[in-house]
Amino acid sequence: MRLLTKVSCSLAVSLALCSVAFAAKPEEDRFAPLKRFSQVMDLVENHYVKPVTRNELIDGAIVGMLQQLDPHSSFLSKDEFKEMQVSTSGEFGGIGIEISMENGRLTVISPIDDTPADKAGIKAGDVILEIEGESTQDMTLVDAVQKIRGPKGKAVSLTLIHKDQQKPFKVKVVRDTIPIISVKSNEVEPGYLYIRLTRFNENTTAELKQALADYQAKSGKPLKGVILDLRNNPGGLLEQAVNVSDVFLPSGQIVSIKGKNQEQEKIFSAKGDGADVAVPLVVLINSGSASASEIVAGALKDHKRALLVGEKTFGKGSVQTVIPLSDGSGIKLTTALYYTPSGRSIQAEGIEPDFMVPLQDTESDRDKLSVNHQFRERDLSRHLENKKKKPEATDDPKQKMLDQLARDNQLKLALELVKYFPIKTYAP
Repeated sequence: MRLLTKVSCSLAVSLALCSVAFAAKPEEDRFAPLKRFSQVMDLVENHYVKPVTRNELIDGAIVGMLQQLDPHSSFLSKDEFKEMQVSTSGEFGGIGIEISMENGRLTVISPIDDTPADKAGIKAGDVILEIEGESTQDMTLVDAVQKIRGPKGKAVSLTLIHKDQQKPFKVKVVRDTIPIISVKSNEVEPGYLYIRLTRFNENTTAELKQALADYQAKSGKPLKGVILDLRNNPGGLLEQAVNVSDVFLPSGQIVSIKGKNQEQEKIFSAKGDGADVAVPLVVLINSGSASASEIVAGALKDHKRALLVGEKTFGKGSVQTVIPLSDGSGIKLTTALYYTPSGRSIQAEGIEPDFMVPLQDTESDRDKLSVNHQFRERDLSRHLENKKKKPEATDDPKQKMLDQLARDNQLKLALELVKYFPIKTYAP
C-alpha cells in the first residue's frame, strides 16, 4: 500500500486519505459476495422445506464451487480423501474403472486391466447412465466414484450405453480388491521386450526397472528394443511420469508445469545417471492414454527418442494438487498446466502419434474404424454381449504374446518399427 500511495496520490491529498480511498473499495468488493452467500444460507436454513444443517450447506457450496471450475477439481470428504491416498499407493475395493465428466455425462475413460469392469466388458467411451438405479444426470464425479466403489464381494448395478448405440444395457459387476499393479511385461521376440504400463502409482518406476532387470537376468539375451504400451493408461502421479521418462532419456527437459504464480513454475529434467535404457523404443498410445501417459509420450516424442504408434491421446494437460483440510477432508484443485519439452500444452488437444493406426477389430466385421471420434475407443472393443471364449486359451506367456500379436495390429506394427526403423538411440 505504501508503494501504491506514492505512485497514485497527488500532492494535494494526504497519505492517510489516500490509503483510505484505495483500501475501501477493494475491501467492500471482497466481502459483498460473502454477504450475499450468508443471506442465501440463512434463507435456506429458515425456509427450506426440509431440515438442513449449516455443515451440509457449506459442504454443498464447496462442492459446487469446485465443480464449476473444471472437470478435475473437486471436494473430497474424509472418506474420499482417504480413498484418494490409497488409490495411488495400495489397493481399494471397487470395479476398476477410471471415469470423468465429459459434457455433463459420466464417461468411462478406461477400465483397468484384469479387473471386474474389464472382465464385464465395460470399455473406454461408455457412458454411465445410472448407478444402482439412480440417474447420474446431476451426480458429481466424486459422488459417482463413491457409489461405484465399495467392499469386496458386493455387486453394483450399472446402466451404460455404448457410443453410437441407442439402446442402454445393464450390468451387475461384483466388486473386488483392485490391486495397483502398474507394470506387465513379456518377450515379443528374442531381444524385444513388450512392457505395458496400466497406471502411474508410487511403485511404477521401480516395477519398470525390475521388469527390465528381470528380463536380462532370466533370458540371458541382450535387449534389442522395447515396446512401451501406454494405451488406456489414465495417468497418475506426476513424479512417476517424470521418472519413467528418465529411464529412457539420457538428458534434457521432460516436462514443465506453469501455474498462476511464478513460484508454481517447475521444470523437470532427466538425471543422466548412466543407467538409462538406450535401445530403440516404440510407444503405443490411444484415446485412453491420459495425463501422466501424455507426459511420457510427449517427452519421448519431442526428444525423438521414440516413435509413437496408435491414435491421438486423451488431451488432459492439467496438474491437480490434493490439499488436506483441517477436518480430515480435502480438495483436489487444478493448479497448473504442463508443457512438453518443446513448450507445447496438450490440454484438450492430445498428442498425435507418428503413425496413426486405428486398432482393427479382428473379431467383427468392422475393419474400418473412425479416428475422429471423441473417444475412438468404441470401435476398438468387443461389445458386452460377445462372450465367446477363445478356443485356445492358455496360461503360457509366450503363447499369449503370440495370440496378442495376431489380433493387435498396432502392436504388430510397433514390433516391425522397433526392429527395422531407424530410431534415435545413444550410448549408455
